[in-house]
Amino acid sequence: MSELELDLPVLAERLQVICLAAGLSVVTAESCTGGLVAHELTEIPGSSAYFLGGIVAYADSTKQAALGVPAELIARHGAVSAQVARAMAEGARRVLGADLAVAVTGIAGPGGGTPAKPVGLTYVAVDGPGGRDVRRFTWAHDRSGNKRASAAAAIELLISATESTGR
Repeated sequence: MSELELDLPVLAERLQVICLAAGLSVVTAESCTGGLVAHELTEIPGSSAYFLGGIVAYADSTKQAALGVPAELIARHGAVSAQVARAMAEGARRVLGADLAVAVTGIAGPGGGTPAKPVGLTYVAVDGPGGRDVRRFTWAHDRSGNKRASAAAAIELLISATESTGR
């Protein structure tokens, strides 16, 4: 197993312990990870006590319809942007009614990159009672590795966000 494969279960279990102790609920909005974050969270027994669900919004039309991401935001900044990641997290939190939401949008590869937005570019956003945060990453793995690195970054950002909730 690679380092990323070992880290994901550890991170998911750590998030679960924190959320259960604090009484926090979590949801996901995923594009380039295709549901991997939700998968990793639900691999830990007892996750139903805090994880409410997720939306895989791979297509721009799904980002708009399921999460309420404005079409003009996607047109202006592109689906892979800090602005869209933030809107995805806000939409997931609102639609699914959770304390915390994380969103991931990026270019997993191997194709789809441009000089301005290369393969591996990923934005991860969180929305919660402690505020909003968005982070930019550029991974240099293959498609699977980029997805796993993005999922790990998403869970790590959720863990960081639990510290800002005041619970």
